[in-house]
Amino acid sequence: MDSDDELIVRFYEAFARRDGDAMAACYAADASFSDPVFPGLRGGEPGAMWRMLTGRAQDLTVTLVGHGAAGGRGTARWQADYTFRTGRRVHNDVTAEFRFRDGLIAEHRDSFSFYAWSRQALGPAGLALGWTPLLRSRVQREARAGLQEFMAAPS
Repeated sequence: MDSDDELIVRFYEAFARRDGDAMAACYAADASFSDPVFPGLRGGEPGAMWRMLTGRAQDLTVTLVGHGAAGGRGTARWQADYTFRTGRRVHNDVTAEFRFRDGLIAEHRDSFSFYAWSRQALGPAGLALGWTPLLRSRVQREARAGLQEFMAAPS
């Protein structure tokens, strides 16, 4: 296993332990992260997002299904099971793409079906509107506002 592949394993082991600090330590200082809910995060934002999400998680289970890395790039497939703040259970199947630099994650992009996620997390509203840009934009704005509030709070 090469060092980038080991970094992927270490990252998801920390995620499974809900250790946001250990996850954040896997990122370069100028890293970027994007997924359907948190697009365009940069610098300290990806680490802060994982600290926020793992700190709020009550019943999160993370499973690393597959992974690999070579030539400064890597991929992973992982699954998360948790209760969303609406009280609804979510099973999310995610594909991750990485670019590494100096033994750290420089770029990280998670892909999953926003519509499948919203149907589970938001119930009837997600079923009716989860495919629309309107709902996606609203969820992204709320997620960004929550992250900014988390980052502004005293440690």
